[in-house]
Amino acid sequence: MRKAKAKKRVLLPDPKFNDVMVTRFVNNMMYDGKKSVAFGIFYDAIDLVGKKVSEEEGIDVWKRALNNVMPMVEVKARRVGGATFQIPMEIAPERRAAMGIKWIIMYARKRNEKSMAEKLAAEVIAASKGEGATVKKKDDTHKMAEANKAFAHFKA
Repeated sequence: MRKAKAKKRVLLPDPKFNDVMVTRFVNNMMYDGKKSVAFGIFYDAIDLVGKKVSEEEGIDVWKRALNNVMPMVEVKARRVGGATFQIPMEIAPERRAAMGIKWIIMYARKRNEKSMAEKLAAEVIAASKGEGATVKKKDDTHKMAEANKAFAHFKA
């Protein structure tokens, strides 16, 4: 290790749902430090999800979606004697959440709906059902790890 570990910043839970995960999500979605705009988009999206999936709360659908897209394993490139191998690694819970959040936001932005709130709502609903681009990304990541299982003994 070259340097000391970075200190974990303590995030405040969001005002509406009192959940730290929501704050993490909004922080990732925010552009140019415009947090109130990001919160507005997130809450609008959750309201839309609540309307479209009438049998449960929007926030619960969002939590299920996030759990559906958090990967368990990933591959990391490692050089061993001149060759680069893709080595499957288990992911720490913090990183799993970070990857899930980033993927949902990335694929929501690529969607074709009108507003970001609509895009996010649609991606969250798809992910909660276990479909959509974000879930496909997770499955691809898992397949990649499975395919490279033979190199697992190179773990650092």
